[in-house]
Amino acid sequence: MTRYVALLRGVNVGTTRLAMADLRRIVTDLGHESVETYLQSGNVAFGSTVRDAEKLAAGIERALADELGLTVPVLVRSGRELAAVAGGNPYAEVEDDPKLLLVAFLATPPAKAMVDALAVPGGENVSFTVTGREVFLHFPDGGYGRTKFTNAYLEKRLGVVATTRNWKSVRALAELAAG
Repeated sequence: MTRYVALLRGVNVGTTRLAMADLRRIVTDLGHESVETYLQSGNVAFGSTVRDAEKLAAGIERALADELGLTVPVLVRSGRELAAVAGGNPYAEVEDDPKLLLVAFLATPPAKAMVDALAVPGGENVSFTVTGREVFLHFPDGGYGRTKFTNAYLEKRLGVVATTRNWKSVRALAELAAG
């Protein structure tokens, strides 16, 4: 049994509403075990014998569409992958305020040319590091709420689906995924 976390994009922050009880039920009904949600923004940890994260994500996406009529991108990371993210933030040593550190999780690794062309919008003080399927973000002058370097910006510039979590959530999700 492997522990995973599914990260749902855009849930309960815009017009897409999803009760966490419904999310837990759907993931449980798919045959996964020890299902628990974190916060109200579409984070669910679970155990599964399935070893293919893309298959897990597709199953959750399909069940959300079939049962609730929701079209929601789902990204899945194993407990091991989340532990590596939580232990690999290049900005953790220079910043202790978790509101100023975020991670954008990407559905697939972006093309090198897209990463090379990625730039911070003019006048903003943002540091970023793209590592595989994650973008580590540091906003030293303030939080995520006042930037143009958003999830939508990253998706457009990198050409992949993304969902962003603050550092406190990343650490909590890594703990949930550890079991």
